[in-house]
Amino acid sequence: MAYIRGMMGYNKKFAVASGSHHPARPQNARFPMKNKLIRILCACVALFPLCASCAGTLQLQAEAIAAGDSADVGLAIEATGSGERAAVRAGKAYPMYSIVKFPLALAVLERVDRGELRLDDTITITPADLKPDTISPLRERYEGQTAEVKTVDILYETIAHSDNNGCDILMRQIGGPGAVERYVQSLGITGMHIGATCTAMHDTPGMRMANTATPEAANRLLALFYGKELLHPDSHELLWEYMQETMTGPGRLRGPLPAGTVLAHRTGTGENPSDGSTTVNDIGIIVLPDKRPVFISVFVTGARGSILDAEKTIADLSQAAWDYYSKEKDGNPIDIAERGVRELLRLETRP
Repeated sequence: MAYIRGMMGYNKKFAVASGSHHPARPQNARFPMKNKLIRILCACVALFPLCASCAGTLQLQAEAIAAGDSADVGLAIEATGSGERAAVRAGKAYPMYSIVKFPLALAVLERVDRGELRLDDTITITPADLKPDTISPLRERYEGQTAEVKTVDILYETIAHSDNNGCDILMRQIGGPGAVERYVQSLGITGMHIGATCTAMHDTPGMRMANTATPEAANRLLALFYGKELLHPDSHELLWEYMQETMTGPGRLRGPLPAGTVLAHRTGTGENPSDGSTTVNDIGIIVLPDKRPVFISVFVTGARGSILDAEKTIADLSQAAWDYYSKEKDGNPIDIAERGVRELLRLETRP
């Protein structure tokens, strides 16, 4: 609720003179005119400032957090069933890095749902598929070997452990980066472009902008996924589970959330050798105590300090979204406002 500022100094105490011949009356009945004025004031507070808060409070917090980081921060935050949202440079394209593994997983599972792939199909992995100098649990397990690995196991390592080699193997199975982009575009999402494998991104630094997304496009894809509009229920549940098990970036969206909070997310991190800066991303779905989802996509690019600074920016935005959307908002707005005003003016009886 909106609170009235600048009146904290008002602490006069009201008392009824002793020896009064009037019968005892309710505390607030002693000041009928003041009560009426307070009621009118509270109606105004409830009908205007509270609505202004809904539209602006989270937005102002998000703007302040983004402005506190010297890097370029783009974000989109929105909760289902609420008109309250926040956006900073939400229409700007940012490098995705491993965020690309989310639309890739959707495209793979869509092929599974159509019967073109099977999760228990085995894929032959050769030493040439397991590139060095990149995050890859698959390489750690099968380095120097030729192995038959199930599609579902490669998908798990790609999503939960951000396996870059796994990402490229799956892209190859469905026709390359272009196939992922065509799938995303078929959903009506125009702010996401996929044009490179992880290997190409690693070997050619200038390609970091080949895979990009706007925060609003990332949020739109998250919302479509959460709404179970994209996949068969079994495929949906599989990816939902894997995204909850994302192990990378624990200090980002996950960091400030209360223990046990459901978060399904995908991170992305990369370096730009041309200027020595870093990109630190995280997009995900936070499930509130009342079971509503919060869609949040944060992209931090051009970070020149410690990666922990960029991660703190993401964590601060996650905290702001959690605090804002999980506040209790039940009750008559005028009654809520009146209780706050009376408490502030010391007119509420306290034990």
